[in-house]
Amino acid sequence: MNWNSAGSWQPQDRNQTAHYHFIDVLKKPIEIYVFIDPLCPECWSLEPYLKKLSIEYGRFFTIRTVLSGQLTNLHKDKFEKPRRLKDIWEKTASRTGMSCDGDLWIENPIHYPWLASIAIKAAELQGKKNGKRFLRKLQELAFLDKQDISQEEVLLGCARKVHLDIDEFREDLYSKSSKKALQCDLKITKEMDVEYIPTMVFFNESEDDAGLKISGIYPYEIYVKVLKQMLQKEPLPAKKPKLLEFLSHYDFVGTKEIAVVYDWSMEKAEKEMKKLQLKQLVEKVPVKFGYFWKYAK
Repeated sequence: MNWNSAGSWQPQDRNQTAHYHFIDVLKKPIEIYVFIDPLCPECWSLEPYLKKLSIEYGRFFTIRTVLSGQLTNLHKDKFEKPRRLKDIWEKTASRTGMSCDGDLWIENPIHYPWLASIAIKAAELQGKKNGKRFLRKLQELAFLDKQDISQEEVLLGCARKVHLDIDEFREDLYSKSSKKALQCDLKITKEMDVEYIPTMVFFNESEDDAGLKISGIYPYEIYVKVLKQMLQKEPLPAKKPKLLEFLSHYDFVGTKEIAVVYDWSMEKAEKEMKKLQLKQLVEKVPVKFGYFWKYAK
């Protein structure tokens, strides 16, 4: 496996590896603030691009996920319009290829969205990597499994799935530390004038320049262009991992994520996954819009 400790793919070419070895050890020159909300389908559809960017250029940047609170703080009356939310989710799924089952808002609506955000901050108290794993699993439970991710039993189940310390998580779920951490994210959102999610803000650690902000979803090439502009050089992308190594690292991914990472069409990605399914190396998981794939350990 060529994944480094930060979860970025290490290039296999020996000269390339030697060249970037010290960059991995030292602080990476770029920091990317990614402003999201766990209930935002547009944020969910950013996932394929973040994966690809991390694989190809992760040696140059660290990601800091910031919860914007834009859906957490919605007025109650907006959450009493389930059909409208269902339509928003499903139109986003059809457009982006990342499945969102809008029936959640009809069958099992989320009543306390703020608790889902606090739970993410509680998970982060056990380490940033644990926080990221918890966030991903929480998104899967909401968008794919129609779970009310504001229910304590669902949050505890999610914590178990990503192997958190359950007693610690349960305690942190209602602690001042988690609430304070969420308030800190809301403050950063306000200070950076983030009014739309998802938003990515690129900072160059070696300069005093203001960050470069991108709001919304753009073609992958735009993110690469901004990264290179901040680096002031034209680095080559690292070699992509073999498909099975990618799957074993991420464990559960959508057809869209595979297609984006490997520059394949959705049809080609599905065809390649069916080959692995026949070898019983992956399990096919049907969702409302397409398929996800689970690595068969």
